[in-house]
Amino acid sequence: MRVGVYLAHPRAGSFNHAVFDAVVDELRGLGCQVVAHDLCAQGFPPSLSAAETGTVSSAPDANDPQVAAHRREVATLDAMVFVHPNWWGMPPAVLTGWVQRVLVPGVAYKLGSADGEPAGLLRAGRALVLNTSDTPGEREESEFGDPLQRIWAACVLPYVGVAEVRRVVFRTVTDSTDETRADWLRQARREAAALTT
Repeated sequence: MRVGVYLAHPRAGSFNHAVFDAVVDELRGLGCQVVAHDLCAQGFPPSLSAAETGTVSSAPDANDPQVAAHRREVATLDAMVFVHPNWWGMPPAVLTGWVQRVLVPGVAYKLGSADGEPAGLLRAGRALVLNTSDTPGEREESEFGDPLQRIWAACVLPYVGVAEVRRVVFRTVTDSTDETRADWLRQARREAAALTT
């Protein structure tokens, strides 16, 4: 099984990095072929060019070699894992840019009809989204309606053909104990392992 694992957090040593490392380690230990990307450390360029916004028939090739490599790679995955904090109800800019530049028409989906209904092209049938947050769950739901759930499980992943989307939120991180964080890392490993069954 080939799994892409994507981290979007700029600070080395963050809890998001620990989650990413645990997931990569777990999947490799289970014999998966893991392609792991720390998008910030690798300097993924998130900004769309003007040329990219004007075409509907993007191909795996792109002017930026890093973007082109990600486009080719994402088409080969059986599953995907995204690790990122909840910032303003959104993924960090680097991951938003990755979605906009990599999951493009001709790579991740094609428009199947004039009314805009897409046909997903990715072979990855499953995705796991692991978020950190400092907003308590009850407040998240009552005040904001859990925007990250809508982004991943309604707007992005089903559009490109990913039928099964699981999301887990670790909260609240800032006031968490070492013991709680250790429990969360074990949970992240279990969730990653579940992708393979």
